Amino acid sequence: MSERTMNTDELNRWLPLFAVLRGIEPERAAEVARILVGAGFEILEVTMNSPDPLSSIAAISDAVGQNALVGAGTVTSLAEIDSVINAGGRLIVSPHCDPKLIAYASERGLIVLPGVMTPSEMISALHAGASGLKIFPAELMPPSGIKAVRAVLPPGTPVFAVGGIHAGNMAEYLAAGAVGFGIGGSLFKAGKPMAEIERDAIALVAAFHRARNAAA
Repeated sequence: MSERTMNTDELNRWLPLFAVLRGIEPERAAEVARILVGAGFEILEVTMNSPDPLSSIAAISDAVGQNALVGAGTVTSLAEIDSVINAGGRLIVSPHCDPKLIAYASERGLIVLPGVMTPSEMISALHAGASGLKIFPAELMPPSGIKAVRAVLPPGTPVFAVGGIHAGNMAEYLAAGAVGFGIGGSLFKAGKPMAEIERDAIALVAAFHRARNAAA
């Protein structure tokens, strides 16, 4: 079994809905993580352009690491990958397709989701060791586009749509071949009250389950 296949199998263990925690405050990171996991989220991504992201990743890993896949988003360098590992992260999400970055993370046993848009980027990412693909920004690729590229991807490739996803369009993307989504601004913003985070997290997880049942 290849490293990519093992990492893909690990990715498939988790509910394919990840929380993009851009701008999360380190002092709130553990509490936010507990709320999200309690609401049903199982993949948590702290973007590297957040304030002190490594402290947040470490706090979240300590708080919910046994019950969630925790890692970093907006990763753009090899040095950042090493720092995420040291903070306890197991997931690397990038906004772009960089085969060197993908291979480096994959070889270290991490789950890697690079941002891709074209078939060339998708195949290149998979050859480099990507565990799955992040279609980003999904606003630029409607469900019909995902359906088209899905036909040329290896069977079983996890495809996530990120950007512009909401309860109203999940079912259409799932029916087209996406397996899940990354949710950012509609779930979390810096300073958002905990009660609102919990309310929206519960609603989004419920919407995802309804959409998946509808698309089945």
